[in-house]
Amino acid sequence: MTAPIGPTGSVWADAALERLDVAFSAARDPEAAVAMRAYMRDQFDFVGIQSAARTAIARDAFAGLGRPTADDVLAFAHESWARPERDHQYVAARLLRRHVTLLDATAIDDLRTLTITKSWWDTVDELSRNVVGPLVLAHPELVEVMDRWIDDDDLWLARTAILHQGTSKAATDADRLFRYCLRRAADTEFFLRKAIGWALRDYSKVDQAAVRAFVAAHDAELSGLSKREALRYWERVAATEARRSAGH
Repeated sequence: MTAPIGPTGSVWADAALERLDVAFSAARDPEAAVAMRAYMRDQFDFVGIQSAARTAIARDAFAGLGRPTADDVLAFAHESWARPERDHQYVAARLLRRHVTLLDATAIDDLRTLTITKSWWDTVDELSRNVVGPLVLAHPELVEVMDRWIDDDDLWLARTAILHQGTSKAATDADRLFRYCLRRAADTEFFLRKAIGWALRDYSKVDQAAVRAFVAAHDAELSGLSKREALRYWERVAATEARRSAGH
C-alpha cells in the first residue's frame, strides 16, 4: 500500500487516512483493480474495491472521529488526490459531497484544483453536480466563477460549469444554463457535447417544454449528441407509456 505522503495539518484527516490505508490494504483485490484500471482506459491505478464495500470501509474509517471541519474535509481531499489509487479520490469526493454545507465560498479554489488534477469524468461529474453546484447555490457570488470556467481552455472546468446545476431542480437558473450550453455548443470535444445534453436532460425533468423549445430554436447550433441526450429522458418516458398502452 502506498505510504502516507505526509501529515495534512489536520488531526481528523490524518487519523481517517491512516485508518483507510489499513482497511484498503486488507481489502485490496488485484484482479478487480486490473479490470477497473482497464475500464478507466488505463489512466489510474486502483485498490480494487467495489463501490458498496468502499462506502462501508470509509464509513468505518470515519466512525468515532467526530464531525470534521471544512479544513479537515479539504485537507483529506487534497491528500487523497495525491494518492495514486483512484479509490482514494472516490472516497474524498463523497466526503466533500456529504459535508458540502461546511464549505464557504473560498473552497471554490480548492475545488478548482481538484477538478483540474487527475481529471476524468468520474471525479469531475461527482464534484460538479454534488459539490460545486450546491456551493454555488449557497453562495451566489460564485456565479462569476462559473462564468469564467465556462470559457476556460480546460475542458473539465467548462464541463463543470455546464453540469453544476444538475441537482438544482427548480432552483436552476435556466437562462444561465441555456447560455452556457450555447457558449460551448460549437465545441467538438465529446465530453462537452455530452455535458450539454446531460445538463439539458436534467433540466427537462423540471421544465420539459423549455428544453424542447431551446433545442428546437438552436437545432443548427447544437450537436446531434447534445440534442439526443437532451431529449432522451422524455423519449424514454413516452416509449414506456406507449408499451403500457399497447399492453392494454
